[in-house]
Amino acid sequence: MNVKEMISHVDHTQLKAFATWEDIVKLCDEALEFGTASVCIPPCYVKRVHQKYGNRLNICTVIGFPLGYSVTEAKVAETRKALEDGAQEIDMVINISDVKNGDYDKVTQEIISVKRECLNHVLKVIIETCYLTEEEKIAMCKAVTDAGAEFIKTSTGFGTAGAQIADIRLFKEHIGDAVRIKAAGGIRTKEAMEEFLAAGCERIGCSAAGDIMRAEEG
Repeated sequence: MNVKEMISHVDHTQLKAFATWEDIVKLCDEALEFGTASVCIPPCYVKRVHQKYGNRLNICTVIGFPLGYSVTEAKVAETRKALEDGAQEIDMVINISDVKNGDYDKVTQEIISVKRECLNHVLKVIIETCYLTEEEKIAMCKAVTDAGAEFIKTSTGFGTAGAQIADIRLFKEHIGDAVRIKAAGGIRTKEAMEEFLAAGCERIGCSAAGDIMRAEEG
């Protein structure tokens, strides 16, 4: 797989707390130039990006981000507003406290509630692997599968660690056939992207796609 093909699997990401409109425009222009799968941006910028770029960009945004412990009703409301503003894909963070309390059914029901609001839009579920045991990761594979979400995602990029190849292999063993994998957090080189894609990821969350492409072209 060449670099351009790899970039087509990237959700080009800018989620820093201090991201400016200039930062977002740079991200979006790079996404159009290099052909990324989407841009992943803060909810507060979704409407403005949609107004500027229309359907030329696939807009992804985050829900319950980055800690995940918002109540379900808040996550549903965030999702509804994001879709109204022009988002096409939703990356939600699970309630990690519920996981730690062993309340896996509650996690599943929350994902179902958000997916119901998404309708036909893509839902990616961030389980934040750095905080979970192997047993909990396996339980989340089941929760994401049972809830009907399209993707399981490793990380927010704001936790104590990002994507790990071992977790991708674990996901592949335990997710349903319809669930795809997104790796995110710490993937900043074409070699890392290639490794995660080869391991079975369909999407890569990455803020460095522009740098990677410019280095390749230079």
